[in-house]
Amino acid sequence: MFLPWRLAAGLTLWALGTAVWTQAQAAQLVRVGAAHFPPYTVRPEQGADTGLLPQLIEALNAAQTDYQFVLVPTSIPRRFRDFEQGRVDMAIFENPSWGWREIAHTSVDMGLEDAEIFVAQRQPGRDESYFSDLAGKRLAVFSGYHYAFAGFNPDPKNMAQHFNATLTYSHDSNLLMVARGRADIALVTRSYLSDFMVRNADMAGQFLVSERIDQVYHHYALLRPRAPITAEAFAALLKGLRDNGQMLKIFEPYRIDLTPVL
Repeated sequence: MFLPWRLAAGLTLWALGTAVWTQAQAAQLVRVGAAHFPPYTVRPEQGADTGLLPQLIEALNAAQTDYQFVLVPTSIPRRFRDFEQGRVDMAIFENPSWGWREIAHTSVDMGLEDAEIFVAQRQPGRDESYFSDLAGKRLAVFSGYHYAFAGFNPDPKNMAQHFNATLTYSHDSNLLMVARGRADIALVTRSYLSDFMVRNADMAGQFLVSERIDQVYHHYALLRPRAPITAEAFAALLKGLRDNGQMLKIFEPYRIDLTPVL
């Protein structure tokens, strides 16, 4: 029996559409928290469409069809509650020591390291010894960050009272405060400083960058207990991106080191 060509074509398109729909339905939705953490995630209130996290998510989605990773805007302080309440399934570029110890999770070593460094205004006679003692110096820091020099206590009152710190939500602002003499030292991630120097090459000579490191950021992905993807499966996806060179392509320009995964 032969079907009229219009009907046959319609059935063919329907079958193709059904196949695509079924494939899309089969993908597990994985919601990833996107808190403002430049250069990893920038301007989450605008959809978290800039920074390194969206690049990583795009690479993960392009590499497979079992999972569909989507970004869910959150904030530095709110990300813990969103994670516990199941609003997000994963927190990426985290470290278990940053306030997560009492929150149930599984961690995946991402094999990525960044660092927090000190930046001061370059002046005649000023050298590395300037960073050895922070007492009496005006600090510019990012609000909500866990700093080693402060015992990883991010409380704004603690930072202001005990470390003479001005807290902002902008690394650019902190570096400009140093350049204009409104702060003595800014703390900034090595990755962000690298990006800032590219965008502001004319200012590079104004800054003295420390050899002293406040802390090394060894990045992990944290998964909630009932996440739709297991730690083992996510680790395998990251390994695939490492093996095909995508991880290096994304992170090397920002001086974020790829390290052996333990």
